[in-house]
Amino acid sequence: MLIEVKDLMKTYTIGDVTVNALAGVSLNIDNGEFVAIMGASGSGKSTLLNILGCLDVPTSGSYKLDGIQVSGMTKSELAHVRNQKLGFVFQNFNLLARTSALENVELPTFYHPKYQKQKRAARAMELLERVGLGERVHHTPAQLSGGQQQRVAIARALMNDPPVLLADEPTGNLDTKSSVEIMKLFTELNKEGITVVMVTHEDDIAAYAKRRIVVRDGLIVSQ
Repeated sequence: MLIEVKDLMKTYTIGDVTVNALAGVSLNIDNGEFVAIMGASGSGKSTLLNILGCLDVPTSGSYKLDGIQVSGMTKSELAHVRNQKLGFVFQNFNLLARTSALENVELPTFYHPKYQKQKRAARAMELLERVGLGERVHHTPAQLSGGQQQRVAIARALMNDPPVLLADEPTGNLDTKSSVEIMKLFTELNKEGITVVMVTHEDDIAAYAKRRIVVRDGLIVSQ
């Protein structure tokens, strides 16, 4: 089992008000799955994705990633797990504005002992070609369309060969044509063996996944 979550709780206190963002979530995701997490705004789906991505920690409960007990880790330990096991794709692309597509893709490996400069550039180039941007490697984000920027972000997410891709509303800022292209790319990557976990509120985007998990009021109501 790649992802094992049991009784996850996440509580926030805002002033005198306590909010249960997650109210006891349990789920398993197998290696090679393509899962869509759905739910209305405020349902807890993004909180769940942030915990799965080691960007946040649960108030209580257990989370195992690839057999490793993640809940209870220190910030530096979580950062190491993120770097080794996870690739992230965000709605807003999160690219550095003044750097080229190639340099943006190289970013995750700057402090990785495995990659020296020449090897890093070759790997980034290979991934940009893989996502159809072999002729755009020296373009900055401003010189790329939204769909192309998201392809750069996907290439960057793949740089360290993670077994899991986490995507938070990856088509939220894209037109219909670009959305379809990005989802076809996710489908291809999944067929190659990468596990994809995606948050979306759009039914047509969720339709690309093999399984849907619906979150409401911090609980899984169907999957």
